[in-house]
Amino acid sequence: MHANGNRTARAPDPVPPGASFFRASHTGISGARAYRTYIPASAQKGAAGLVIMLHGCTQTPEDFAIGTGMNTHAERHRRIIIYPEQSRGANAQTCWNWFSRGDQGRGRGEPEIIAGLTSRVMKQHGIEPAQTFVAGLSAGAAMAVILGYAYPDIFGAVGAHSGLPLGAAQDVPSAFSAMAGQAANLARAPGPAARTIILHGDADQTVHPLNGAAIARMAETSAQGTTTQFDRPGEAAGRRYHRSLTINEAGQSVSEHWTIQGLGHAWSGGQPGGSYTDPAGPDASAEMIRFFLDTAQKENLT
Repeated sequence: MHANGNRTARAPDPVPPGASFFRASHTGISGARAYRTYIPASAQKGAAGLVIMLHGCTQTPEDFAIGTGMNTHAERHRRIIIYPEQSRGANAQTCWNWFSRGDQGRGRGEPEIIAGLTSRVMKQHGIEPAQTFVAGLSAGAAMAVILGYAYPDIFGAVGAHSGLPLGAAQDVPSAFSAMAGQAANLARAPGPAARTIILHGDADQTVHPLNGAAIARMAETSAQGTTTQFDRPGEAAGRRYHRSLTINEAGQSVSEHWTIQGLGHAWSGGQPGGSYTDPAGPDASAEMIRFFLDTAQKENLT
């Protein structure tokens, strides 16, 4: 469940004065995982929120931090960033086990571990669920989507880059079918989805872009009340994109679905030095942060 083009990442960037980037571990009822925490210098007098970042297969927290450049956004917005680390004992390719039945719901498996870790950090820093977000790439994105449905009381919004929808697979064979765009009998959404932003390249040959559309469709159909869709095509950093928005009756964005032309299985607008990144196209990290922080987002629909 990983892309081609993996490479050995360099060491983490130097930490700015006053900031910290340290390792720790969390043990829940379902097991333990290590993680990296980035506390920006701008949060010395208190953090404004929390973002959980779930790496893709074969990646590490350090690699993912470099490639997404999310720590830079943390400084700008006083956000703590947590990078949970999948263990090789749980998955030989360090993929989050989104395709395992035991890791797809509340109170068990990897969702329980990640949610428990998140709750712990929230309590330590006095952060509310409305300012707690989860995002990921590929297998990490699929797990982020699971967390958004399983723990709506913890996560205020979800970011899924090159990911897969809830219920797309139940084992390894069906995972490969889903990645190829052949998922069948998708689960019905168990309830309203967290606000969700989806980014996917239309040239992704590892996780078919139909999966991004399925994430968006599930988020749209689970929304409460009347919704309206709008299209916003555009171009950024040399790549065209199609941006579809679903807006509720209050004018708030329920979901955003970005389809990016020519992008493969890589983080759009990513930074050199990290694996699975592409510097061209819209800056996925910036767009996710924008979507997350604007919880009362109202689009100009004229």
